[in-house]
Amino acid sequence: MTRKPQGELRRGWTTGACATAATRAALSALMGRGFPAQVTITLPRGETPVFALAETASGPGWAEAGVVKDAGDDPDVTHGALIRARLRFGPPGSGVSFRAGEGVGMVTRPGLPVPVGEPAINPVPRQMMAQVVAEDAPGRDVEITLSIPGGAALAAKTWNPRLGIAGGLSVLGTTGIVRPFSCAAWIASIHRGVDVARAAGLTHVAGCTGATSERVVQGLHGLPDHAMLDMGDFAGGLLKYLARHPVARLTIGGGIGKMAKLAQGATDLHSGRSQVDMAALGRLAGQPLEGVNTALEALERCGPALGAAVAAAARARAEALLAGTGIAVDTVVIDRAGTIVGRA
Repeated sequence: MTRKPQGELRRGWTTGACATAATRAALSALMGRGFPAQVTITLPRGETPVFALAETASGPGWAEAGVVKDAGDDPDVTHGALIRARLRFGPPGSGVSFRAGEGVGMVTRPGLPVPVGEPAINPVPRQMMAQVVAEDAPGRDVEITLSIPGGAALAAKTWNPRLGIAGGLSVLGTTGIVRPFSCAAWIASIHRGVDVARAAGLTHVAGCTGATSERVVQGLHGLPDHAMLDMGDFAGGLLKYLARHPVARLTIGGGIGKMAKLAQGATDLHSGRSQVDMAALGRLAGQPLEGVNTALEALERCGPALGAAVAAAARARAEALLAGTGIAVDTVVIDRAGTIVGRA
C-alpha cells in the first residue's frame, strides 16, 4: 500500500515538461551548439525549472536527449521513467511535427484532446515544445520523436488501453507540475473516459468504486470496456462532469461502505475524507446498530434489506446531482465477495 509521506510534500514534473526539456537540449545539438550541461524551460504559469540530462546522442541529421522524470512525492507510475526526444529537421513548410517512438501511445478512439491517428502527446506539451523551437530555432521546420523506454508496460497500469491509447503512455501536463497526491489527475482521467464514451456513441456508462464492483456491473449489463469509467472514490467528479456532458444512462456500483457514504451525501468516498454515519445508517436500516463499527457489519446484521435501502438512497443522491439532465440512474451494491446485495 502506498503511504502518504509525512511533512511537506515535494512536487515533481510532468512528462510534458520533461519532454520539453529533452527537446530543448536535443535542439541545441541539432543547431550545432552542442548539448548543454543542464536545461531550463518556462512552464505555462511562468515557473522556470532546471533539468539535468540523463543521456545524449547524435548522428548525421539528428540529435537526441533524455530526461528522467521526477514526480516528486507523488506515487506516479511514470516516476523514474526516461523521457527521450529525438529531433531532425523536417521538410520545408512542415513546421513542428510530432512522432511517437517506443513507449508513446497512439490515439485510436475519438473524444481525446488529440485526433485519432496522432501520437498521444497532449496539446499543452505540444505547445511547450513548439515554443522552444520558435525561441531557439526560429523559422526552422523540426520533427520531434518522443519515446519512453518501457512505456508500453507502464501504460498497462494506466487508463490508456481503456481510453483507446494503444502501444504506450501519453505525454501529459497542463501546468508542467505534478502536485503530490492531487486528485486532479484521476478526475481528469474520468473526464476523458466520459468524452471517449460519448464520442463512441455510447448511451450507457458505469462508474464503480473498485475492481470487484466494476466486474460485477460490467457483467450485469454487458457493457464494453470503454463504457466503464474509473470513478474510484470520486463520485462527485464523475457526476458533476456528466451533468455538463450527459449520456442517457448511468450505473453506479460499489461496496456497501462507499455506497453508504454516497447515500448519506458524500461525493468523495475516500476513507480519509468521509466516514459512514452509523446512526444515519441505522435509520436507513430501520433498526439501531449499537456495537456495529462498519457498514459491512451492518449488512451482516440487517441482511439484504439494508443493501436495497442503501442502493435506493445512493440512487436518489446521484439523481439529485444530475437533476435536469434526463440521465437515468441505477445503482448496484455488492458485498466483499462480489455478491449483489442491493439494486435500485
